[in-house]
Amino acid sequence: MDNLSGIKHVICVASGKGGVGKSTTALNLAISLLQLGYKTGLLDADIYGPSQPMMLGVAAGTRPEIVDKQYMKPVMAHGLSSNSIGYLVDANTAMAWRAPMIVGAFNQMLKFTVWGELDFLIVDMPPGTGDIQLSLTQALRLSGAVIVTTPQDIALLDARKGIEMFRKVNVPLLGVVENMAVHICSNCGHAEAIFGEGGGEKLAQDYKVAVIGSLPLNLLIRQHTDAGTPILMSQPESAVAAAYHQLARNMLTELDALAKTNVPGPVIQVSDD
Repeated sequence: MDNLSGIKHVICVASGKGGVGKSTTALNLAISLLQLGYKTGLLDADIYGPSQPMMLGVAAGTRPEIVDKQYMKPVMAHGLSSNSIGYLVDANTAMAWRAPMIVGAFNQMLKFTVWGELDFLIVDMPPGTGDIQLSLTQALRLSGAVIVTTPQDIALLDARKGIEMFRKVNVPLLGVVENMAVHICSNCGHAEAIFGEGGGEKLAQDYKVAVIGSLPLNLLIRQHTDAGTPILMSQPESAVAAAYHQLARNMLTELDALAKTNVPGPVIQVSDD
């Protein structure tokens, strides 16, 4: 049973380090695609720190339905087909697993989930450049990768490592998302680039990719994410929702441009460095 054959595009959302809003970006990108009319799934591949169940508002203790004693039906939330290690273990369980167990769990969620027909499967990657990233590129052809960073110098340094990793395995880069780009005071309206400015644009220029999203540092994003009511669902007409929709549209534009150039699938390359 090939559970991946019905998926048109697999997009991984990645970051070089944690704390840059990668999971929030992956969730809202998936919901935006859904609202644009695409059948969309979301795979939480962050085995050590699964956050999508809470952000999706899925009740604690929810488990995927088992089919034929080995396959899992995705958990439906806000119209998204989803799966996560967070559905399979207790929320307080520490995942003290070595790399082979982590890769095994990831491959099982990817390949043994009955995804059905999807236009997009968004994969929320763990931060960094490790076993799961390489396992994903070996398991199937990726349509592309989206790199999430903040304008902060240390985040940009780690984002470069993520970009280099995807380039080494020939995964097309769809663009850079600069998260927490600017904070607008809810009291006075003053705009301030708390984490610096221009970093995402410089990163994109260095690697000849586009900045496909510039997202604000906004209290509402955090509040709705923590409450399991993503802002695109709870405030679809807000300026923040518009920023996520622009990200999705820009990603679709880049994906269409890549399709026209007939970019080959990823090939693992081994080098001394």
